[in-house]
Amino acid sequence: MITVSKNVLKAKMLEYFRRVEEEGEELIVTHNSVPVLKVSPLRKRRTVDEIFGHARGKIKYYGDPMAPDTKEWGDV
Repeated sequence: MITVSKNVLKAKMLEYFRRVEEEGEELIVTHNSVPVLKVSPLRKRRTVDEIFGHARGKIKYYGDPMAPDTKEWGDV
């Protein structure tokens, strides 16, 4: 985590923003040594495989999960 005062940030803002973007570090901006602002990089969009890839081949289902099934309701 990078900590910088407002005055220093004002003089070198582009440099700090590039560092946040490229290295993924968070930036804490201070005023009179008190943290007042946090700048963090946006997370990149992840693919379905990145999110659920660990479950591939481990999940089993039988039939169409979206098919209507009224048996459980009996006579209505």
